[in-house]
Amino acid sequence: MPDRSVIVVIPTYNELDNLPLVCEQVLRHTDGSVHILIVDDNSPDGTGELADTLARKHPQIHVLHRQKKEGLGRAYVAGFKQALQMGHALIAQMDADLSHDPRDLPRLIETATSADLVLGSRYAPGGDVSNWSRQRYWLSFFANQYVRMITRIPVRDATGGYRCWRREVLEAINLDTIRSNGYAFQIEMAYRAWRLGFHVQEIPIVFTERRAGKSKLSRRVIWEAIWLPWKLRFSRAYNSPCTEQGVSPPV
Repeated sequence: MPDRSVIVVIPTYNELDNLPLVCEQVLRHTDGSVHILIVDDNSPDGTGELADTLARKHPQIHVLHRQKKEGLGRAYVAGFKQALQMGHALIAQMDADLSHDPRDLPRLIETATSADLVLGSRYAPGGDVSNWSRQRYWLSFFANQYVRMITRIPVRDATGGYRCWRREVLEAINLDTIRSNGYAFQIEMAYRAWRLGFHVQEIPIVFTERRAGKSKLSRRVIWEAIWLPWKLRFSRAYNSPCTEQGVSPPV
């Protein structure tokens, strides 16, 4: 497998309508050179079985079946571990519902040639959201300001889930110690990479509300994201070792 091999980790739970579209677009916009790892949490709607069908048709598609739904963070941790074992140099992550535009994937991959972690940012200049109410936009925007104020992480969009990692970053982060889920998982992973001194870079993306299926956002996910920044700021477990020299300022 070439040193610049890329795999995209896509967690799924009841994404039967969206999965074929997102896989087709990822393969199309990367000329088929990028692999896909679908991590399915035993979806009752048949998403896992569909993923197996897609994998039989496309050698670039792989499937990891999990026994039960444990949250987005647990699914990503399992997917990251599998991707590392498969030997890929770059590991991207994205939602299965097409809220992350696969046409942006080549830009994330290209930026990873000069950064250790690339964040697709809704709030960097040039970034935006589509099909959101004004209330939801400002809630998300100020939530990220809240995270930045408390943790001091110098990024505008710490809760976004469209990212590309160099394998060295995921290897340096002890994935077995990650306990957060949902938006909190995204915050914790970006924070850990930053505190370890890796070069974090944001690029603008346009986030589009899901076209089909039901949002997984819950009250529990929201509360976890509210409390986690304080834990990150004041817990020794999250703040050693640290060097901030490898971090680019927000673009």
